[in-house]
Amino acid sequence: MKTLSQATGRRKESVARVAIREGDGQRIVNGKSFRDHFQREVSTLMAEEPLSVYASADSVDVIVDVRGGGKSGQAGAVRLGIARALAELDPSLHKSLRDAGFLSRDPRMKERKKYGQPGARKRFQFSKR
Repeated sequence: MKTLSQATGRRKESVARVAIREGDGQRIVNGKSFRDHFQREVSTLMAEEPLSVYASADSVDVIVDVRGGGKSGQAGAVRLGIARALAELDPSLHKSLRDAGFLSRDPRMKERKKYGQPGARKRFQFSKR
């Protein structure tokens, strides 16, 4: 099968490499179906959302390799990767993907732990006496 387009999506600590190929509409993440990998319906729907913009979604296979982070971050990374791959595949979709917010990378990351504190923001207990 011929690869039509490839893209990378990132979210939190997750990195997803997405390939869109000619096929019969399969959705595969790390060798499993989207539903088997993500388990939660919300994560599955979120990851597949950009495909709703593409009219020929049933005639292409989406193969994803995702590493790092948790399931929620992975779903966000897959979503961005699919949107970028679709924009590369069909440039006329770029505006509609951008307007729907699929091409914007979510910049929120875990805040680092600071010295002199038990966590990123929490302080050790203060004792006046």
